[in-house]
Formats: sequence, C-alpha cells, structure tokens
Amino acid sequence: MIEGNGRRIKLMIGLMIVAAIILGKLFYIQIVDEKYKINATNQSMYYEIIYPTRGIIYDRNGKIIVGNKVAYDILVTPREVGPFDTLLLAGALGVPVEQIRSKMAEYDRNRRRIGYQSVVMFKQIPPETYIKFAELQYNFPGFRGQARSIREYPVNAGGNLLGYVSEVDAAFLEKHPGEYRPGDYAGKTGIEAAREQDLKGEKGYHIWLRNSRNQIEQRFQDGAMDKEAVPGHDIVTTIDADLQQFGQQLMQNKVGSLVAIEPATGEILTLVSSPGIDVSMLADIGQHYDEIIKNPHRPMFNRAVQANYPPGSVFKLVNGLIGLEEGTLRPEMLYPCAHGYPLGDHRPGCHGHKSPINLEEAIMMSCNSYFTFALREVLENKKYANIGEALDKWNEYAHSLGFGRKLGSDFPSELGGGLPTTKRYNKVYGKGGWKFATIKSMSIGQGEVDATPLQIANLAATVANRGYYIIPHIIKESEGVEIEDKYKEKQYTMVDASHFPKVVQGMWRAVNSGAGMGGTAWIAHVDGLDICGKTGTAQNSRGADNSVFICFAPKDNPKIAVAAYVENGGFGATWAAPIASLLVEKYLNGEIAEQRKPLETRILQGNLMARVKGY
Repeated sequence: MIEGNGRRIKLMIGLMIVAAIILGKLFYIQIVDEKYKINATNQSMYYEIIYPTRGIIYDRNGKIIVGNKVAYDILVTPREVGPFDTLLLAGALGVPVEQIRSKMAEYDRNRRRIGYQSVVMFKQIPPETYIKFAELQYNFPGFRGQARSIREYPVNAGGNLLGYVSEVDAAFLEKHPGEYRPGDYAGKTGIEAAREQDLKGEKGYHIWLRNSRNQIEQRFQDGAMDKEAVPGHDIVTTIDADLQQFGQQLMQNKVGSLVAIEPATGEILTLVSSPGIDVSMLADIGQHYDEIIKNPHRPMFNRAVQANYPPGSVFKLVNGLIGLEEGTLRPEMLYPCAHGYPLGDHRPGCHGHKSPINLEEAIMMSCNSYFTFALREVLENKKYANIGEALDKWNEYAHSLGFGRKLGSDFPSELGGGLPTTKRYNKVYGKGGWKFATIKSMSIGQGEVDATPLQIANLAATVANRGYYIIPHIIKESEGVEIEDKYKEKQYTMVDASHFPKVVQGMWRAVNSGAGMGGTAWIAHVDGLDICGKTGTAQNSRGADNSVFICFAPKDNPKIAVAAYVENGGFGATWAAPIASLLVEKYLNGEIAEQRKPLETRILQGNLMARVKGY
C-alpha cells in the first residue's frame, strides 16, 4: 500500500513538472516573446517596406561618380480600390488612361492570387509628378506612393566600369534565397554588381494593423516593432574620374580599350571600354536595353577585361625577359634582320632598319627577327629534353608575368587570355610532330597568344616596377569596406629584377630617340616626362591590324602605366601610342602642352568605326 502511494506521488510530481513546463512555455510565447504574438496576428498586419539608400560611389579624389536621388513607386492594393476617376489619376501621373485601365483589368483577373498585397503599378515616378499625385491621393482609395532612391551620375565616367542597377528577376531570386523579393533592385554589372553586398544596405519596415474590413487603421504597438532602414556602405574607387573622362574622349569613335594603373599600388586609374554605355543610360537601363543589345559594336561587352586579343609586339618584352633569365640571351648579343627572320618559310617580316642589332635596339626598333631568334634559343635550349619541356617552362615564366590566367582583379567577369601549351600542340600535330618553326609566330605575340588589355597594362606596370606587380584592383579600402590582402602584396615574377633595367632602357629609347633614330614610339615623346614605351601591331582576322601600345612614366619612380588597344588602328604608333601618351601627359602634367594640341585634336576627332567589320 505504501509502495503504491509512493508511485502515485512520483507520478503526480512528474505531471506537475510537465504541466509547469508547458504553462511556462505558453507564458513565454504569449506574454514574453513578441515575435510569436506578431506571427499570430500576422493576418491583420501590413508591412510597409522602407528601402535603404544605396551606398555612394566616389573616385579616388573624393568626387561623387554615382549618387542617389529620390523617386517614387506608385503602389496599388486591388482589394482596397474603390470607385475612382481614372482620368484624374492619369492626369496626375502623366500616363495614358488606357494604361491605367489595362493594369487594373490585369489586377482584377488576378485578384485571388494578389489578395491584399500591394503591387507596384508605376516605377520611379519623379518627385514633381509624385507631388501632383499626393495632392489628389484622397480621391484614389487603395493607391499610395513609396519613396525609393535611384542612381544618378554627376560625372560621365565609365558606364561599363560602374555598371547598372535593375529590378531582380526570377533567376536572381533563386540564386539569392531570402535576401531579395520581387520589386527589389540589385547591381547587375560592373562595380554595382561586384560590391552589391556593401552597397545595397538593409531594408526596414513600418508595421500597420488592419481593421475587420481590411483597411489600414493604426501603427502596430505605436511603431515599437518598426525597423529603420540601414543605408549601404559608401565605396571609394581607385578611379580618377577626370582621367577616365579624358580617356573616354580619346577613345570615342574607336573600338578597343584604354587601361591605366598606378604601378606602386596596382590601383586602376582608368578603365575604358569603347564603345561603352553612356552613364545617361544607366539610370533607366530598361528603356535603353534593346538599343544597347542591338548595337553591333556590343557596348555592354567590357573589352578591358573580357576581350582576348593578340598582344602583338608588346609581347616581345616577355620573350626578351625570359631569354635573359634563361641565360640564352645577353643584352649585347647581335642578331641579323633582312626585312624579317631569315630562316624558313612564312618568316615573320620586318620593316627596314640597321642590322645586326642588340637587345636595346631591338626593343627600340621593334625588330621581329631579333625576338624570333631570341625565342628559338629558349625553346631549343639543350638543357631541356625536348621542345615540349622547354615550352612548359616558358609557360611558367609567362604565367608569372600575368599571362595565360586571370590576374585576380576585383572587377567582375575578368578573363585570362590564352597561351600555347605542349598538350595543345601534341593534340593538334601529334607528339614530336611540331618544332619551333611551327610556332614561331608567338615570338612576336601572335598565333596562340591572347591577352586582355588589363593583362597588357599589368605588363607595363610589372616592367615599371622592375619585376613585380600588385594585382590590379578598382576598390580602395575605406570605412566599413575592406579589400583582400592580395591587393596589397607584391607578386614577383620568375625573372630576376636585375634583367628589367635592360628592357626599360630599350623602351625609353623607343620613345625618346627621335624620329630619325629608329624609335618606333617617338610620337609618344613628351618633354620632361621620360616616358618608356613599346609599340605593337597585331594582326587581325577581321580587317586592318590592331594598334597597340604600352608605356609608363616617368622612367624612375613611375606614377602611371598604360595600355592602349585600338581595333583596326594599324601601326601601334598611329593611334595607340598617341592615345596612351596623351593620357599620361594629362595625368602627370594636368594639361596637354600647346605643341601637342594638334595631335590631341587629331585623336579626339578620329573616327575608326567604319573600319570595324563586326564580330
């Protein structure tokens, strides 16, 4: 009996404990934790979204290049709409009456699906229009305005570079579950896309209660549960807005790219893709989308980081440096040139100049024959078992100089160019079925060698630094915005620093030797700037040769490195060299010297679009 009473007591105690836990949980849910109460009354609550202001984008000097202005969306809750004057609403919003009737008919057809949701009827109404609507809003039950900030562009500096913001689509929502909802906006290209997480901010909301007739009546808990929107972080770019504008002017009516880098930091000063998107189109990209897409010159295609071009003769610097490091080339070595490489069929031709010549003279005169000999010595070096092994080593050198792979820039959609490989040649010709004569065009930056303008500009920065580069990047570290450590670290090449001065001197002579001395880049000379440069003329399967030029200045302690690439521009000295040198002069001197004004005028007025035959 006693034992039975003990069991009953234990059971009662257990039940009391369980009951206490349940009652405690119910107390917490109903009294303490507000979120459960909110969820329970969710059917009677309406969330008014507050969109944050997007972060401002600045140039390196503090100039705003992307700001914000206020616009309004006109929202309608179909189930709250009563009789209204369609003509009066159309007049207030400045839209056709038929457009309002069509939209209302669509909402009526989808009334069950929409329920008491608010839908955006008109997007990005300017403030002056919204004021007219607001004055008459009492006539339109179920209609209201919602403030939203949209982008504005005080400086015409780099549409492709900045990118655009647009409404998210189903595919974007699927990739970002929970982060966005229909009607939200996000960066789609350029800096806007690359730094979306920094720029977008965090949405807020006001919570309203509906009455029994589903009409909005009052604030929930007097706004205690409201959430303020958090503005996005401002972004400081490495771009010099004034230099970017000037670069765009120089590249107007030309197809190609112009990239400038500060060698000591890897910061991109200018990144021009031409033709590009004018910033006037960015604020309302939807209105211009068809026009942009149908343009045969593809203005949305960012040639600076996405176009794989043959680098042409600027790539001779790579082969020269590899030869110096391998010990197969010495600066004093002489090679002959009889209007081209004298051995074998399909020889690389060359313009007339003195012969034989040494390394400095070969760079100054851009001799095809010299660098064909130089590369042959690398690939037929007896220390390698065969040419395939030598080519693999050559690839390692070229990779270390930034070619054949992505550089790792923080700019989106960067491509990595291409380099010839043993595996590729074995597949095409069979193992042992190819030799130097088969691939000699790569000695002058042709054949299977491809590079982006960003990679070519990085080569100029690497030579300027005498053997290393900082990965090119477009975002500066600032309050609330960090950049990865890799954008602060020196990336050393496999070529010893002692070899670079020999190449630098040849580049200096190419620009500063004078027209009668054989320097191919004399047109780029600017008194007092000590510009060092290398011309390139790259064969083009779609028409006239491409004009290429890289340079840096001044020779010692360089402040800027530039690559200009002009499709169908002919010789490197014709278009690319003047464009690059004018950009350098503008950056270092702040203005173009009077004696170079005619050259500036020729470049600004030059129109090469008729030469471009498409893609």
